[in-house]
Amino acid sequence: METFLNFVQNNNIAFSAGILLLAYIFIATEKISKVTIALIGATLTILLGLLSQEKMAGDAINPLYFINFVDFNVIFLLISMMLIVLITTRSGVFSYLANELLKLTKGHPIKILVVLGLFTAVVSAFLDNVTTVILIMPITFSIAKKLEINPIPYLLTEIFASNIGGTATLIGDPPNIIIGSIGGLSFLDFMKELTLVVVIILAFVLAYLALVFKKSLYANKEKMAEICKIDNSKTITDFPLMIRSLIVLSLVIIGFITHDITHIETSIIAMAGASVLLLFEKPTELLEKVEWNTIFFFIGLFIIIGGLEASGGIKLMAEWILKVTNNSQNATSMLILWASGIISGIIDNIPYTATMAPMIAQIQNVMGAQYAYPLWWCLSLGACLGGNMTIIGAAANVIVSENAAKEGHPITFLGFMKYGVVIVLISLTISTAYIYLKFLIK
Repeated sequence: METFLNFVQNNNIAFSAGILLLAYIFIATEKISKVTIALIGATLTILLGLLSQEKMAGDAINPLYFINFVDFNVIFLLISMMLIVLITTRSGVFSYLANELLKLTKGHPIKILVVLGLFTAVVSAFLDNVTTVILIMPITFSIAKKLEINPIPYLLTEIFASNIGGTATLIGDPPNIIIGSIGGLSFLDFMKELTLVVVIILAFVLAYLALVFKKSLYANKEKMAEICKIDNSKTITDFPLMIRSLIVLSLVIIGFITHDITHIETSIIAMAGASVLLLFEKPTELLEKVEWNTIFFFIGLFIIIGGLEASGGIKLMAEWILKVTNNSQNATSMLILWASGIISGIIDNIPYTATMAPMIAQIQNVMGAQYAYPLWWCLSLGACLGGNMTIIGAAANVIVSENAAKEGHPITFLGFMKYGVVIVLISLTISTAYIYLKFLIK
């Protein structure tokens, strides 16, 4: 056994890369739960000695201790935001806002498509994408039923809008949380650098979707009039909870924005907000609804990628990227943007980002912060927007497609991809122009 472990240590890059590659393959095939794959990979990483089980190395903290590689800023930010969103949602405030916006459309199908897209994008910038689409889907099915039209154009719009809107902020999409933590980027940094391009992309995408679905979205005046009569009087189920939740959510977002002044970590701000709301709730009921699968998936991934980082594999990847692009900032930026966009459409964007972010951090160590700065935004735009390419590109896509099938409106893989590829090409083309004009033009 000792001989084998010595062999592993002598070939640690190959073993750590092999574990990560196998994890990617199994996650992509979806035959086994991705959290199970991540935890098996993490266990192998530790058992093979790629990371250490020992906290101390003599009198000092062991730098290879596996816990050191788990980014708890990401973990606690995710858990805390999940709790805040769960509590706020229970008040009915998001459904109320959606219904009020729909009334403004006067039941016009294309206007409804645009409003649903805008609402989903804005909400996805502050809540996670999965929660957003779960909130909006029942409203969507109800509207489609009243208008007697196919809900699929609306559902596709909501998927695309959720992934685009989530790109705009630090908390909008899990890849951004990873990028923000590893890259040392604040909530304000994301809003400052990405909001404009996200708004432009959303405008082009909604215009494209309105154009392609124009003929299939038709309803008579009687059916349209029914939308104006939506009864919103009982949507808010708990008024004090709504007030409490909105105050806390607003304060948390203000805390994120003022991070550069207070220097309080986003995870601590979110944890404070969640703690205040939990004072009025039954924690056991809420904690049962936290997406623990996602949390442990992140923990397992951090350990697997920690093994590759500790072995020197991440450094090797960074050196290879710089060699291929001949140290050109322009070429490196475009390679990361387009590779991220395409790869994230095929595999889960969370493990991809968790692998790439430490690599960009390594490039930053070699080439400096000024060289690496646009690379972070290329990774964010590519990883988040690329999720629109296929039905398995992001968690929101899968959730919506599963619910659509249950309602008798299945979305096929190729049917989704027909629109998804165009959406991603539009998004990445606009992102390319934006990155070049904002960061690369000299």
